[in-house]
Parts: sequence; structure tokens; C-alpha cells
Amino acid sequence: MSDESIPGYTFGEPSVAESPIDDEEFELLQETVMFTEEDERHLRMAGEVLDGQVDDVLDTWYGFVADHEHLVQYFSTPDGEPIDEYLDRVRERFAQWIRDTCDPPYDEDWLDYQQEIGLRHTHEKKNETDDVDSVDHIPYRYMAAFIYPITATMRPYLANGDHDEETVEKMYDAWFKTVVLQVTLWSEPYVRDGEF
Repeated sequence: MSDESIPGYTFGEPSVAESPIDDEEFELLQETVMFTEEDERHLRMAGEVLDGQVDDVLDTWYGFVADHEHLVQYFSTPDGEPIDEYLDRVRERFAQWIRDTCDPPYDEDWLDYQQEIGLRHTHEKKNETDDVDSVDHIPYRYMAAFIYPITATMRPYLANGDHDEETVEKMYDAWFKTVVLQVTLWSEPYVRDGEF
């Protein structure tokens, strides 16, 4: 359920968009990215390793965005001035996203929230959650392209635990699979009706 201390985090609330993906379609999508119960187990392990490192992970990701003007514009005014409060509010939700990602199995509330996340990157809901005057849309190409940075940069943090190399690799693979899975789900609002 939602955590009222996180601005705009509405997981499990009635206001969240309903996913158009049914259980069977979701199962097939998981099969397509080879996401298994073993991956769920390794994601829970990853969550334990990442506990206490979430701020460091976010520093890495925010540093990457800040270093690229074409990315930071989506957290800025139309004139290009970064909106600090917006960045802070999104950061809190991003931290919770890491925790939610590492807390499978993924249920109907989780699936609905993926639809909500996708919508919040499009013309339909961008800026609405935080009531900001920013660019009103993040092009899909950056959603897909961001898979690599938020995957590749995670491995060093996963290696900070007490697990052997094989286990670290399995946690990393599980992370990669779930990121691909989620970005695929987030793409639904971008895709023309009937094309998803």
C-alpha cells in the first residue's frame, strides 16, 4: 500500500490507473524475459544487499542525469532551469521503486502501479503528480535507452554484500530482467491502441 511520507507515491490506492495487461498476458511477458521464481528469490536477496545503499545508487543515477542536459530537461522548467523540489520528490519515489522492485512476487496492485508509472512519463500525467511546470512528456526512446544505465550501474552495489560471484551475477540478471519487464510495461501508454 502507499506510504504517505513519500510525495506522490500512490501504490495500491484507488486513484492508480488500472493496467490493461491481464494475468495471462503478464505471465507470458515474464516468460518472454525469462523471469522466474528463482529471479524473485534473487531480487529479494538484492533488496537485502541494497538496503542502506539506496541513496548511493540514486546519487549515481542522478549524477548521470545531471551530466546530460538532454535528460535533466525533463526535471526542469520549459526554460531549462532544474526544479529542485521536483527532483527531490521524484528521488523519494525512485528510492521506493528500488524497494518495490526487490519485493516480488508482483501482484495486481504492482501491475497497476506500473501502468501509473508509465502514464506519469507521458503527456497524460507528466507533471500532474508533483504539480510542476516542466516539460510535459518524456519521449519513449529515453525510457528504453535508460534500461542500460540503471542496470549496468547496479552491479557494483550488488557486489557489496557477502555473496559469492555466482550469486551476485544471479541477482544482477534478475535486476536486468525486471527492469526490462517494467520498462516494457511502462511502454503501453506510448503505443498506439491495439499495437502493444
